[in-house]
Amino acid sequence: MEATTNVKLYSLTLRQSRTYIFAALFIVGNIVLPQLCHLFPKGGLIMLPIYFFTLIGAYKYGIRVGLLTALLSPLINSLFFGMPPMTGVPVIIIKGTLLATAAAYVAHKTQRVSILTLIAVVLLYQVVGCLIEWAIKADFMAAVQDFRIGIPGMLLQVIGGYLFIKYVLKKLSQSL
Repeated sequence: MEATTNVKLYSLTLRQSRTYIFAALFIVGNIVLPQLCHLFPKGGLIMLPIYFFTLIGAYKYGIRVGLLTALLSPLINSLFFGMPPMTGVPVIIIKGTLLATAAAYVAHKTQRVSILTLIAVVLLYQVVGCLIEWAIKADFMAAVQDFRIGIPGMLLQVIGGYLFIKYVLKKLSQSL
């Protein structure tokens, strides 16, 4: 696997229909993937699926696609499926927003995708998100839960995100 790859990255605006098309596709991904993960005990807590397509959308298509995905995915999942519970939605939105911001920023600055840049993005949103969650919940163990049991999900974000951005979205972008 190549460590660094130049890819075509975009920064779509809110006036472009492609922004909403890609956001809708990533929101659907952030609905389907968590449903699949919740078929297994603690699958959502271990695999952190609600963040996967937020990372990809923000990294490849910019902050606007990432933020739309980060904001709407947990709300829709909670309203239609009860997962995450509505009490957990604010923290998930905060972490998703951090992820979208970090991914879009790193992609814009580096203009490439690599395992190392994705590790940096995932660690940044997780560490800052953990601190914010700790401040909100006043429960350190709950705040560090992603680091205690969510490592497989973080690895999925990094490795799966890299492969998805490098190979799958290349073909999707060409067709739209």
